[in-house]
Amino acid sequence: MNGSRTTTRERLVDAAVAVVVGAIVVLVALADGRDGPVDLALIAVGSLALAGHRTAPRAVLAVTTVCLLAEVVHAGTSTVMALPVVGAVHTAGRTGHRATAAAAAAVFLGGYVAAGSASGSVAWEALLLAGWFLCAVVTGLADSNWQAYLRQTEQRALEAERTREEAALRRAGEERLRIARELHDSLTHSISIVKLQAGVAVHLTRKRGEEVPPALLAIQEASGEAMRELRATLEVLRTDEPTGTPALLVERARAAGLAVELTVTGEERPLPATVDRAMYRIVQEALTNAARHAGPAKVVVQLGYGDGELAIDVEDEGTADPSGPPAPGIGLTGMRERVTALGGTLDAGPREGGGFAVRARLPLGKTG
Repeated sequence: MNGSRTTTRERLVDAAVAVVVGAIVVLVALADGRDGPVDLALIAVGSLALAGHRTAPRAVLAVTTVCLLAEVVHAGTSTVMALPVVGAVHTAGRTGHRATAAAAAAVFLGGYVAAGSASGSVAWEALLLAGWFLCAVVTGLADSNWQAYLRQTEQRALEAERTREEAALRRAGEERLRIARELHDSLTHSISIVKLQAGVAVHLTRKRGEEVPPALLAIQEASGEAMRELRATLEVLRTDEPTGTPALLVERARAAGLAVELTVTGEERPLPATVDRAMYRIVQEALTNAARHAGPAKVVVQLGYGDGELAIDVEDEGTADPSGPPAPGIGLTGMRERVTALGGTLDAGPREGGGFAVRARLPLGKTG
């Protein structure tokens, strides 16, 4: 694990553990009469170095081994002096430096035996320390394998989630195509017949020089409008991809007579396909609602590109009243479903002082 991934909490925990280990070794040293400044300095440096094991495990292993071995050579053998070295060996083995950890353990044991050659119990102490070091290397290796297993498990879970999402999107696409086919086979044919018959009736009436009934003209116009809307609906069902950009939507709205202003803040950049599609549909629906309900009022579209989210704000100066918010229709419901599916938030309703506002926040994930 490198330093950039080490959290503040982990650093605090590592520092606390290093202090506790150092305090234990210092207390034992004082009880053994190792109260000289050199002794205490070597123990403190060797123990507190453990706080940096996440960022530099080999450097920590070297410092700890040298300091505590120097203390053993300087003041005599004591198995407790090996405690910080055992910890450093474990952390080095956990990060994959098993050969370095084993070499450091061997150096410390060799120095320990040499420093205590005059003591009759040094062989037993060396055997005990060898067992400690072996356990440290083995547990470090086991911890490393466990962390690798957890990473693989997490990766498999993410892959399974991605596969489920792809399958869900595929099923949704297939369902949209099925609905489009059903609508085309049923409604399109029926409406076409109505439109054709109404057109024929109008033509024959005019040919006979008679006045065309208003109801017949209304049927002809309504059937034509229904055909156009049905074709547009079928296009949406067949493909959910946007057919332009928010800037193009604004230009179209202006050409239709709507006073629209577009502002973009932040660093404009390519977006994930799902976010880009949602942005397009949100702006499209908001401008459509403004054209229907806000009248000639001014509309402002704001897109804000942040580090972790995209802000979409569409506000008009229409006649919407905060005291009587409109019931959400299909457009607003679909807009909210899009935003929720992406883990974002949507706030749509009348503004204070009049007008209507749509505010969406879509997460972009980590950048950089």
